Amino acid sequence: MASISAVFSILALLNFVCIAFAFDASPLQDFCVADSTGKALCKDPSTVTSNDFFRSGFHLPGNTSNPYGAAVVVASATTVPGLNGLGLTFMRADLALNGFFPPHFHSRATELVVVIEGSLEIGFITSYPSYKYYSKILGKGDVFVVPVGLVHNVRNLANGNSVALVAFNSQNPGITNLPNGLFAAQPEIDNVYLSKAFQLDVNTIKELQKKF
Repeated sequence: MASISAVFSILALLNFVCIAFAFDASPLQDFCVADSTGKALCKDPSTVTSNDFFRSGFHLPGNTSNPYGAAVVVASATTVPGLNGLGLTFMRADLALNGFFPPHFHSRATELVVVIEGSLEIGFITSYPSYKYYSKILGKGDVFVVPVGLVHNVRNLANGNSVALVAFNSQNPGITNLPNGLFAAQPEIDNVYLSKAFQLDVNTIKELQKKF
């Protein structure tokens, strides 16, 4: 009986460790402001100022003059040193008329989106074997959550610009755009393999690789 209890105790401990390492580490001090000099992990607390926890400019739209018609303004440990170690990234997303974010995923964070202007369609796809698509058309004041690691898409349905505020529960959410990841990889992924995977002819794949 004692051996069985020991086994369960070990399993419980391993489960706890796995959960702990699945998310950003909890801070062991009040804050760890990123040291821009690279000489230390944290800035000397005696040199920390209020500006280390501050960023302005979120009232200004991003530059959407790109093929996606979309832009982001980011508050992260890079732009707000006081966020270092706190497991949070925040951003403003602007989408012009017909703007979109291509299918992508964040390998290390759940995403929460709040629309503050316009209308967005947001959807995510579950993993194998169901590949179920959950989507919603959001208006001003609506909130949508995208679970960590799932492929999702965002597009502007408004007759003008749309704006959203987005939060990630990670200091480094990671982002992989699927079109870029597949067709712009360096060195290139074998085009014959991609043609079989997408059931397209090789020349089409080659054109896609040139485009991206």
